[in-house]
Amino acid sequence: MYSGVDAPAPVAPALVGYDRLVLPGDFPDPTITKIGDTYWASATSAEWGAVFPLFKSDDLVHWELVSHVFPGRLPSWCDSQFWAPELFYEGGKVYMYYTARKRGGVLCVAVASADRPEGPYTDHGPLVGEAAGSIDGFPVRDENGVLHLIWKNDGNSIGKPTPIWAQRIDEATLKLVGKRHELFRNDTPWEGTLVEGSALVRHNGYFYMFYAGNACCGKYCTYAEGVARSRNLLGPWEKYDRNPILTDNEVWKCPGHGTVTEKDGRWFLLHHAYHVNSHEFVGRQGLLSEFTWNEQGWPEFVNNSPQAAPLADVTLMNVTDNFAGDELGLTWQWPVTQQPPIEVTEGQLHLGASAARLGSIVAQRTYSATYTASVQVDTTTMGEGTFAGLGAVGDPYNALVLVAGDNMLQLWHVKMGKKQRLTEVLLEPCSTLGLRLECWGGSRYRFSYTLDGGLNWEPIRTDGFAINGTYLPPWDRGVRVGLIAQGEEGDVATFSQFKLRNQR
Repeated sequence: MYSGVDAPAPVAPALVGYDRLVLPGDFPDPTITKIGDTYWASATSAEWGAVFPLFKSDDLVHWELVSHVFPGRLPSWCDSQFWAPELFYEGGKVYMYYTARKRGGVLCVAVASADRPEGPYTDHGPLVGEAAGSIDGFPVRDENGVLHLIWKNDGNSIGKPTPIWAQRIDEATLKLVGKRHELFRNDTPWEGTLVEGSALVRHNGYFYMFYAGNACCGKYCTYAEGVARSRNLLGPWEKYDRNPILTDNEVWKCPGHGTVTEKDGRWFLLHHAYHVNSHEFVGRQGLLSEFTWNEQGWPEFVNNSPQAAPLADVTLMNVTDNFAGDELGLTWQWPVTQQPPIEVTEGQLHLGASAARLGSIVAQRTYSATYTASVQVDTTTMGEGTFAGLGAVGDPYNALVLVAGDNMLQLWHVKMGKKQRLTEVLLEPCSTLGLRLECWGGSRYRFSYTLDGGLNWEPIRTDGFAINGTYLPPWDRGVRVGLIAQGEEGDVATFSQFKLRNQR
């Protein structure tokens, strides 16, 4: 019966907001593809192994690290600068196009393949390596279905322009064949010395190339994202007259280099940017940014900038590792050419020592500019001349590390490969020693130790309250928290109860 009161009009469900920080930490140049009902992503590894992490997600928001393209031994032809992976799925096969430096040679674009996205992957070696270097490979089929590789000539490395090339791929041999074609190059002021990071998608009869321009990395970066389009893959290409389409705001700096994906008719770019509060100390983080198509058929982002919020609770990224099981967790890293001998047993990490540089290193990404890390060291297993430590590591040539060995504690300041011992403390006999580092603002460090399980921490005395670590991050990477084992081959450092606690 009618009551005389109009029923409320149905309310449309609110749209899910996908603008998120989805790969927090140092994950530059991210790639994304959909395989079945699952999204897969990866990102640049640079000089840290294992190489090219593989994440999966059912909803674009929550991501799980499941494996790596090269989890251990590297392809024999290359040894560094593992950049810009691009996932490509067709015909039940997964391909990973990537950049790496040939041993003793130039940067090349190469490809590996697998029957499943999580691997294992078989490497097929480089497709192209020009004299100036070739980077940022992206596979795409042209309007006739012919597979091509798009890549950037790394001319900016020698003070020259950076043409974007296209060339056909022989699908039987996975080699480039035929003539290469220039699509466009850096020729507008905002692009600066380069265009790079091509990612293509076809929409409404056009190929759209999302690409990055200007300086990608470090404190003085000027990166931004642009777009160009063409009816035919080989051109002519038209750059958008409103480029760049993705630029800085008060939260994110230097956005760029990403890959396009689609969900429920909505379009997204998974790309990187620096958070303004942590910048180079954490590194370039993976953001998902939604865009729409305007009346002229060009992509548009809200306010021309990333709308992702910073992590509301950085403690979600806290790391506790009690070394349960018999394998090292997937989030641990090591210098890419120095994978150390490791054994995980009975709640302890046994890290084989090295006499090279800092020694053997395993490390965790940091997620904020202010954090505390600690670990327990079993001093009873250490031989003479062996040092076990905890430190902030930019790379093996730049670090601040508190180490224990030979009945003393030493604080090492390593800059450009030169090690200076800032201080040392005689160590009382003990079975278990706790080491701790505290960082504020990404660049100020203080170290301390405990002999009673953490009830009392004794600070390591230095000139001033904190040590300046501004020099630590390399131009293209964030700082890691590392465990160190220095000594002769066969020596071992034993760690337990690792903790990394982040603060806003």
